[in-house]
Amino acid sequence: MSDLRIGAPGDDAALEDWRHVHNTVVPDAAMSLDEARERAGKYLLEVAYDGGVLVGCTTVRPPEEDGAAATVIVRVLPRWRGRGIGAALYDRAMRQAAEHAAPAVETVVWAANEGGVRFAEARGFVEVDRYEPEPGAVPYLTLRLVPA
Repeated sequence: MSDLRIGAPGDDAALEDWRHVHNTVVPDAAMSLDEARERAGKYLLEVAYDGGVLVGCTTVRPPEEDGAAATVIVRVLPRWRGRGIGAALYDRAMRQAAEHAAPAVETVVWAANEGGVRFAEARGFVEVDRYEPEPGAVPYLTLRLVPA
């Protein structure tokens, strides 16, 4: 990682980059540009570039109600994994989530992304729920950070 640049998508081209990373990492939940625009209106979305090359994205969801968890989701394109990019994005997203003063932090990982599950578990997240979009489909795991 030489020149990691992270920021909110300020135009449709950058939002399309966010969407590309999302759809590559979670093809089971691919979304349109309009759906990404809707998410950008509700959540903090960021896109990451190493120099000028797209490498990842994040989503930070504030708590939906008092006492609820904030949600942090980090996605790194497969060819860029193992270079510290995920850790840098995670640290930044966790600082952003802390601004909401939520009592807990959760993440959601598509179970087929075994590397993503390992990444979350290595940081102290434990599975608290799973959702199958349809019977027999690969589930989505909700993991909650358990303080050390």
